[in-house]
Amino acid sequence: MANMTIGIIGAGRIGQLHAEHIINSSSLRLKGICDLEIAHLKDTSIEHNVPMITTNASMLIEDDEIDAIFICSSTDTHCDYIEKCANAGKHIFCEKPISFSLEQTKAALEKVKEAGVKLQIGFNRRFDTHFRKVYHTIQGGQIGKPHIIKITSRDPEPPNEEYIQSSGGMFFDMTIHDFDMIRYLSPSEVKEVSVATANLIDLRFERHDDVDTAIITLTFEDGSIAVIDNSRKAVYGYDQRIEVFGEKGMVTADNERKSNVQVATQDAVKMDQPKYFFLDRYKDAFQQEIQEFSQAVMNQEALTCTGEDGLQAQRLAIATKKAWKEKRPVLLSEI
Repeated sequence: MANMTIGIIGAGRIGQLHAEHIINSSSLRLKGICDLEIAHLKDTSIEHNVPMITTNASMLIEDDEIDAIFICSSTDTHCDYIEKCANAGKHIFCEKPISFSLEQTKAALEKVKEAGVKLQIGFNRRFDTHFRKVYHTIQGGQIGKPHIIKITSRDPEPPNEEYIQSSGGMFFDMTIHDFDMIRYLSPSEVKEVSVATANLIDLRFERHDDVDTAIITLTFEDGSIAVIDNSRKAVYGYDQRIEVFGEKGMVTADNERKSNVQVATQDAVKMDQPKYFFLDRYKDAFQQEIQEFSQAVMNQEALTCTGEDGLQAQRLAIATKKAWKEKRPVLLSEI
């Protein structure tokens, strides 16, 4: 396969982001994009560069020219589209999480397996240059066996109430990226999860049976420990940091800033704040994940982030929600 033709289901913020990256790719062609509403695409580069803009997803799924479908629609539609795309022989890129139901996810993954197509999940942080270097440092044995993994992941501002209501909650919407990163960095699988939560930012979260602040502790099968801290509002910017402490040393990845310039005077040392928006912080990672997906399909190579990775991150989200609701540690074997 010399190049790939793509269709996108879902033209919201993330669907439009992927569309722009595909349009600008030299090896990919975006033939069609679909959404329930398409008026917002009028007079955009998507309208000018994509030949098929439709409200009917079947037009993309049944199109013989389209090699792969990007599923960027709401989470509750993912499994249905995965199964339809697999049955049509399309390779699939699906945004996270796969679903809110383990049974639905497992059924969709089985369809993918039966069809023999590739399925990549949109955990873009695996493709971030800094986090990938942390991964390779661990894999190379430079810090020895990891003992403690710490992930800080804090949004600059809360989402709107409509989004909160349909997101599935913090653990499915936000922390699921951190669950995947924990698994990516650790050589061992998680054995047990516990969580402390609070509502300190906005009553909208509590109204929709959600939390806005959390500290999650995970114990791995090899005895090592991880801690994830989440907040829906960091006033200074998008806070994304990792530290892995091991028997031979430590590796860290700090925030990306607008510049790396520091100004030191007798009064203070000043530097720029972290980048404010996730699309800015992970711009290169979003491009890299598309590139690696297309290379894996075209060259018949292994994927960096599989449907199984999506399933395991979903299990961690379910276990953490259970630990929150039942106010106790939860074994992954329960899920």
